[in-house]
Amino acid sequence: MAELKRTLGLFDAFAIGIGAIIGSGIFVVTGVAAGLAGPALLISLIIGAVISAFTALSFAELSEFIPKEGGGYEFAHELISPFAGFISGWLWILSNVVTGVVVSLGFASYLLLFLPFPVDVNLIAALACLGVTFINYMGARDSSLVNDILVIIKLLILAFFVVFGFGLVKISNFSPFVPNGEIGIMQGATIIFFAYSGFARITLVSEEVKRPKRTIPLAIILALIISTIVYMMVSITAIGLVGYKMLESSGSPLADAAQSVNKNLTYLVSIGALVATLSVLLTTLLGLSRISFAMARDRELPQLFSKLDKRSTPYYTVLVFGFSMTVLVFFTNLLQAVALANFGSLLYYLITNYAALKLKERVYPRIIPVLGIVTCIVLLLFLSWDAWVIGSAVLFAGAVYYYIVIRINIKDHILKSKLTKFADRNWRDGK
Repeated sequence: MAELKRTLGLFDAFAIGIGAIIGSGIFVVTGVAAGLAGPALLISLIIGAVISAFTALSFAELSEFIPKEGGGYEFAHELISPFAGFISGWLWILSNVVTGVVVSLGFASYLLLFLPFPVDVNLIAALACLGVTFINYMGARDSSLVNDILVIIKLLILAFFVVFGFGLVKISNFSPFVPNGEIGIMQGATIIFFAYSGFARITLVSEEVKRPKRTIPLAIILALIISTIVYMMVSITAIGLVGYKMLESSGSPLADAAQSVNKNLTYLVSIGALVATLSVLLTTLLGLSRISFAMARDRELPQLFSKLDKRSTPYYTVLVFGFSMTVLVFFTNLLQAVALANFGSLLYYLITNYAALKLKERVYPRIIPVLGIVTCIVLLLFLSWDAWVIGSAVLFAGAVYYYIVIRINIKDHILKSKLTKFADRNWRDGK
């Protein structure tokens, strides 16, 4: 069996982590989170980073013993049960479909700043979803070089925003620091957690990393520390420029903050946001097509999701999820979408942490996945009622689907297999 070469060092793994973490979230959800936590968003950011670290280390430990591309779906399948694996994949799909909605709404909000006439933000978001669906349908694939360039562009633009805006920060905008109390801080953490999604991406290249048991956890922690510092500097600048109340209802918070400094800086920040949101939208739909293809191949989704066209594109999955995102943008707002995406993510991470507890051999102390489970539960408790109702309904639908459809399919498959073996044996005996 061919093996991947271990060529990635600490810096390479760290760069992958930074590229995955600093995506579109900071451009899109900063305002919503600031509206809940106020200037204490800075504390919410630290809470989000710590919670991410526990779960990321569980991913690192699991990928060391189960180096498969399916991630949490495969971990839950092997260590808990097939049902847990299915629910894990189902939650991942929910989270990423709604993430696509969030990102498309963010893209639309920033694009509006360049248009000379008013257009409905939901319409632009829907068109963005359709455009990305078409690109993925044509067989688009990730390019590490392009992604590296996009990461550099995003970091440079955020650096410009901080450098030009930090000197104009008004200390008065940070008072009161905790306007909505500790509950506001935790609610802000549940929203800003969205900006850390992607923290486990480093574990996907574990087979190519030198000394993975040391390098991967160190790269994860360094990536989370640096991204948290970047997020805090950006948040301090944004809140300090215009105050948290001006940001709370904005779909383009950094552009609104940049407007108080310089119009050219507004356009620069908006370009960075467009680059970030579009790249995340592309990879989100691409990732959805891959996980659903794997689940269909395991007979856990309809077989049409496993069909490939001549370009080896799982075209049914691309079309179904692309059109799903297109429709959903008309029925949700940014806050509802972020909360629902985090509902799916946190439950998915909770299951992954529980899977890490089931490992017989350990790399990290058992307390790591325990803390991962506890912190995920804590954040779940602070999610909105809407997210719980809709998320639970989707979860229930998945459970019903599994027990009615999948179990019947599995039984039929086993029965056919037994009948085939019986017929073969009789044929050989008769012969």
